[in-house]
Amino acid sequence: MFTLGIFYGSTYGNTYDAACEIAAELKKYFAGEVWIHDVAEQGLKRLEECQALLLGCSTWNIGDLQDDWARCLKQLEAASLQGKKVALFGAGDQYSYPDSFQGALAILAEKVRQAGGELVGFTSTEGYFFSQSLAVENGQFVGLALDYDNQPELSRPRIQAWVEQLAEEMALLRRAVEAEQEVMDE
Repeated sequence: MFTLGIFYGSTYGNTYDAACEIAAELKKYFAGEVWIHDVAEQGLKRLEECQALLLGCSTWNIGDLQDDWARCLKQLEAASLQGKKVALFGAGDQYSYPDSFQGALAILAEKVRQAGGELVGFTSTEGYFFSQSLAVENGQFVGLALDYDNQPELSRPRIQAWVEQLAEEMALLRRAVEAEQEVMDE
């Protein structure tokens, strides 16, 4: 069965909340298995068992990874993500850190590409207020950018739109039909 893994690191709960909301939203499009892993507790041990991945990390200080992700980075560097579609999401503070907003996503994007993964789920920078971000490529964020500090009311609609986008980019609707067919064939 096709498995989509959500691996997140969360210090104050925002990225955890996003991971849970994303998982719930995915159920509208996808009948396969969705695993949610807290990298603080489980690391990245089951990363390679998943056919598609969502990696969630908040940005700390001046563009740094959340502490649990920083401890797991070597595991990500050693992983083989060849042939896997990977989407990134993260929480950051665009007003307090306008020069490094969502910097953690840039770090994860680099490591995913080095491991052979295909990044999907790029999102528009429209509606954000920052001056610079390493997580912007060709005018888009390399994943879903959330700001629970300054724009909490936009998190839910951004998540809903992003998951709908991922359903298409990761072909989750087709995979849902295939998963149902597998069950019927058994």
